[in-house]
Amino acid sequence: MSIDRAEEAATTSLRYYSVAPDVRLNVRSGPGTSYNIVRVLAVGAKVPVFCQSPGTTVSGPYGTTNIWDNIDNGEYVSDAYVETGSDGYIAPRCG
Repeated sequence: MSIDRAEEAATTSLRYYSVAPDVRLNVRSGPGTSYNIVRVLAVGAKVPVFCQSPGTTVSGPYGTTNIWDNIDNGEYVSDAYVETGSDGYIAPRCG
């Protein structure tokens, strides 16, 4: 039985993380810079992190990492641009 994102958000304590200041962040269809851009987040955006995957290494305001955050179905952003408070994984690996 699968749970959709809305149900998951309603049944768990979902935390939102800030995107780096003054950044319009590309959201990609997979965990890497070779994936298509599906949308661009506005300056000041906050995102949930449902799971994380290894992918392309990216340098940003919060370091250099190959961790990509899944913020919605088929939508990923580099963890180097999300203020999670950690250089490591803060959510389960995406399956």
